Amino acid sequence: MDDDRVWAFEESLWTGDAEHYRECIDDECVMVVPMPPYVMTGMQAADAVADTPRWTRVRFSDRQIMRPQEGLIVIGYTAEASKDDGEAYTAHCTSTYRRLEHEVWRVVQHQQTPPITA
Repeated sequence: MDDDRVWAFEESLWTGDAEHYRECIDDECVMVVPMPPYVMTGMQAADAVADTPRWTRVRFSDRQIMRPQEGLIVIGYTAEASKDDGEAYTAHCTSTYRRLEHEVWRVVQHQQTPPITA
Protein backbone atom coordinates (compact mmCIF):
# COMPACT_ATOMS: atom_id res chain seq x y z
CA MET A 1 0.00 0.00 0.00
CA ASP A 2 1.54 3.33 -1.02
CA ASP A 3 1.73 6.28 1.41
CA ASP A 4 -1.26 8.15 -0.03
CA ARG A 5 -3.43 5.07 0.29
CA VAL A 6 -2.24 4.50 3.87
CA TRP A 7 -3.40 7.98 4.90
CA ALA A 8 -6.68 7.67 2.99
CA PHE A 9 -7.32 4.32 4.72
CA GLU A 10 -6.58 5.81 8.16
CA GLU A 11 -8.81 8.81 7.46
CA SER A 12 -11.64 6.47 6.48
CA LEU A 13 -11.39 4.84 9.91
CA TRP A 14 -12.03 8.20 11.57
CA THR A 15 -14.80 9.42 9.25
CA GLY A 16 -16.37 6.32 7.72
CA ASP A 17 -19.53 4.67 8.95
CA ALA A 18 -19.65 1.86 11.50
CA GLU A 19 -19.95 -0.86 8.85
CA HIS A 20 -16.79 0.34 7.09
CA TYR A 21 -14.97 0.45 10.44
CA ARG A 22 -16.07 -3.11 11.27
CA GLU A 23 -14.79 -4.35 7.87
CA CYS A 24 -11.35 -2.78 8.43
CA ILE A 25 -10.68 -3.97 12.00
CA ASP A 26 -9.12 -7.39 12.49
CA ASP A 27 -10.75 -9.75 15.00
CA GLU A 28 -7.33 -9.97 16.72
CA CYS A 29 -6.90 -6.19 16.99
CA VAL A 30 -5.95 -4.53 20.29
CA MET A 31 -6.88 -0.89 20.89
CA VAL A 32 -6.02 1.55 23.65
CA VAL A 33 -8.08 4.73 23.87
CA PRO A 34 -8.31 7.47 26.53
CA MET A 35 -11.81 6.55 27.71
CA PRO A 36 -13.37 3.48 29.34
CA PRO A 37 -12.89 0.67 28.86
CA TYR A 38 -9.42 1.94 27.74
CA VAL A 39 -8.13 -1.42 26.44
CA MET A 40 -10.32 -3.39 24.08
CA THR A 41 -10.34 -5.85 21.24
CA GLY A 42 -11.16 -4.90 17.69
CA MET A 43 -14.74 -6.12 17.81
CA GLN A 44 -15.38 -4.34 21.12
CA ALA A 45 -14.12 -1.16 19.43
CA ALA A 46 -16.28 -1.80 16.36
CA ASP A 47 -19.32 -2.23 18.60
CA ALA A 48 -18.49 1.03 20.42
CA VAL A 49 -18.15 2.90 17.11
CA ALA A 50 -21.58 1.69 16.05
CA ASP A 51 -23.07 3.71 18.94
CA THR A 52 -20.91 6.84 18.49
CA PRO A 53 -21.33 9.75 16.06
CA ARG A 54 -18.41 9.72 13.61
CA TRP A 55 -15.93 12.54 13.09
CA THR A 56 -16.73 14.77 10.13
CA ARG A 57 -13.17 15.88 9.46
CA VAL A 58 -9.70 14.77 10.50
CA ARG A 59 -6.28 16.24 9.76
CA PHE A 60 -3.03 14.35 10.30
CA SER A 61 0.34 15.91 11.16
CA ASP A 62 3.68 14.50 12.35
CA ARG A 63 3.02 11.61 9.95
CA GLN A 64 5.36 8.60 10.02
CA ILE A 65 5.11 5.35 8.08
CA MET A 66 7.29 2.31 8.73
CA ARG A 67 7.31 -1.00 6.89
CA PRO A 68 9.25 -3.41 9.11
CA GLN A 69 8.49 -6.41 6.92
CA GLU A 70 6.44 -7.42 3.90
CA GLY A 71 2.73 -7.17 4.66
CA LEU A 72 3.11 -5.05 7.81
CA ILE A 73 2.69 -1.26 8.06
CA VAL A 74 3.09 0.79 11.24
CA ILE A 75 2.06 4.46 11.31
CA GLY A 76 2.28 7.25 13.85
CA TYR A 77 0.67 10.67 13.65
CA THR A 78 -1.17 13.44 15.44
CA ALA A 79 -4.89 13.61 14.65
CA GLU A 80 -7.04 16.72 14.91
CA ALA A 81 -10.65 15.66 14.41
CA SER A 82 -13.87 17.65 14.50
CA LYS A 83 -17.62 17.26 14.09
CA ASP A 84 -20.11 19.63 12.51
CA ASP A 85 -21.43 20.57 15.95
CA GLY A 86 -18.01 22.01 16.86
CA GLU A 87 -16.77 19.15 19.03
CA ALA A 88 -13.00 18.73 18.57
CA TYR A 89 -10.46 16.10 19.57
CA THR A 90 -6.67 15.87 19.36
CA ALA A 91 -4.57 12.75 19.97
CA HIS A 92 -1.19 11.27 19.17
CA CYS A 93 -1.89 7.91 17.53
CA THR A 94 -0.37 4.73 16.21
CA SER A 95 -1.94 2.08 14.00
CA THR A 96 -0.58 -1.19 12.65
CA TYR A 97 -1.96 -2.91 9.55
CA ARG A 98 -1.37 -6.41 8.30
CA ARG A 99 -2.03 -7.59 4.77
CA LEU A 100 -4.35 -10.59 4.53
CA GLU A 101 -4.13 -10.89 0.76
CA HIS A 102 -3.41 -8.67 -2.22
CA GLU A 103 -4.91 -5.21 -1.49
CA VAL A 104 -6.76 -6.48 1.63
CA TRP A 105 -5.49 -4.86 4.82
CA ARG A 106 -6.81 -4.97 8.40
CA VAL A 107 -5.96 -2.94 11.50
CA VAL A 108 -4.34 -5.12 14.19
CA GLN A 109 -3.34 -2.34 16.61
CA HIS A 110 -4.44 1.22 17.33
CA GLN A 111 -3.80 3.59 20.22
CA GLN A 112 -4.69 7.21 20.99
CA THR A 113 -2.95 9.45 23.52
CA PRO A 114 -4.38 12.94 24.04
CA PRO A 115 -1.81 15.71 24.57
CA ILE A 116 -0.67 16.06 28.15
CA THR A 117 -1.85 19.30 29.74
CA ALA A 118 -0.52 20.84 32.93
